[in-house]
Amino acid sequence: MNTDMNDDNIYQYVNGELVALSVEEKFAYLADVGEWESGTNARLMEEVRKKRNNLLQQSDWAVMRALETETDYTALHEYRQQLRDLPEQEGFPSNVIWPTTDLL
Repeated sequence: MNTDMNDDNIYQYVNGELVALSVEEKFAYLADVGEWESGTNARLMEEVRKKRNNLLQQSDWAVMRALETETDYTALHEYRQQLRDLPEQEGFPSNVIWPTTDLL
């Protein structure tokens, strides 16, 4: 869609030609844009949670290995807890401070 024209119309290319949207198409387009923009925070939260869940999953093997070998895994436990606590950080989800570990 092209909204950079000098009028209030919204344009799209149809068969290689720039055509203004009808009133109905324009309202539908603006509604879609509004839904997309209003969901920005929800999408960002989902991305952060996916990354966090991936990091937790990547550390599962280390926990199992520590349990099997009766190794102290306090530092690993703290790392995993910090990952779980990410949503409680001030600035979440736009400003996340990711915990790190050298145990993986």
